[in-house]
Formats: sequence, structure tokens, C-alpha cells
Amino acid sequence: MPEGPRFFGRRRGKTLRVTGRTLVDTLLPRLAVAEPLPGEHIDPTRLFEPPAKALWLEVGFGGGEHLAWQAAHHPDIGLIGGEVFLNGIASLLGHIDRDGLTNVRIFAEDVRRLFPAMPDACLDRVFVLFPDPWPKKRHAERRFIGKDNLDQLSRLMADGAELRIATDDEVYKDWAQSQMALRPDFENVTVDRSQKVEDWPATRYETKAREQGRSPIFLRYLRRARSPKL
Repeated sequence: MPEGPRFFGRRRGKTLRVTGRTLVDTLLPRLAVAEPLPGEHIDPTRLFEPPAKALWLEVGFGGGEHLAWQAAHHPDIGLIGGEVFLNGIASLLGHIDRDGLTNVRIFAEDVRRLFPAMPDACLDRVFVLFPDPWPKKRHAERRFIGKDNLDQLSRLMADGAELRIATDDEVYKDWAQSQMALRPDFENVTVDRSQKVEDWPATRYETKAREQGRSPIFLRYLRRARSPKL
């Protein structure tokens, strides 16, 4: 494995059921995006046949409910989901298998390992939904929404591309908004942070948060136009 960012978090949960194991063994290899070698470059639209008209990325797709919904409702869009948690990968594979989705690809590793191989301005939408909050102050550098990752997303997102962020954690709410406020390359287009736009389905984490009395927030930002090169 090439050197890359260090991942903190679980990779496995409960033992997969037979169906989940079968999908991981048979379907995942057909949909998997291979981890790039050092210096390798990929054209992500060519991961799809026919080539996708636009490319969306979900960072840490959890159980895959949101990603599968987006894929079903936008069949001409290519969606890449990054997730290391095997049980979540198996869950998404179940959605893909049941719904016959053909426009999803899976990077079954820390998605930050994929970023260096992707070309500038290739992403038209990015989702960071209910990421691990790492609420302790000493763990703040592990939070996905931060300078280094936002620098990468800024490079990868096309002008006008949308970044969606959701969280129910009180620490992360303040953290995400303060980090984004530091970014002149992103425009905050959130109208009401307590409300989602129409094409933003619930995830299991949102449902769980509401059941436990927590109120998620939903943030939207657009990648500002790059300055023209002289």
C-alpha cells in the first residue's frame, strides 16, 4: 500500500450475513475503484459506461441510503462513494443490487487516497453527511472538514459545484461553519440550516439523531469561480 493519510475509525462491525458477504465477494469487484498507485492519474468519468455526464462524490456514505437514492434519481450522473466500513459497503451493495443501479462506483478505502489521482475541477457535487465528529479537542485534526481536505475539494470541484454538509453534533456544527467561513473559495448558499432542499433524502444517521432528540443542520456551499489565468 502506498503511504497516505492515516485513517482513524472502524473498518468492520458485526459479522456480515451470507447475502452481504456474497455481494462483497461478487458485486464489489465489478464496482470497485482501485486505489491509485503513486503518481497515477485517472479520468473518473471513464469509470462509467456510458461515460457520466457529471460526477458526484459522497465522502463516507455510511449505509448507502443517500447515495443509492441519488443514483436512482439521477441515472445520467456518475456517483463515487468512499467508505472504509465493510458493513456499510455491504449495505450499499444491497441497495445497488435490489434497485439495479449502474451508475455507482465504490472506493473501499479512505477517500483521501483517491484525491491526488483525480483531475482538477472534475466534481460537480460533494456530500459530507454526518461525518465522525471527533468531539474531543485533541482529535480536532481528524475531522474531515478542515483546511487540508477543503484544499483538495476546492481543487477537485468545478466552478459552481455544490458541497453539502450535514451533522447533528453540537461541536461539529460550530466547527464546520467556522472552517467554511475561512474559505474565500466557497460561497455559503444555506438559506435555513435546519431545512434540507428537496433532493436531500434522510440517512439512517439523520433518522437516529431525530429519534434521540438531536437537531441536525444542513449546509450548502458553492465553489466560487476561479480567477482567470493570465
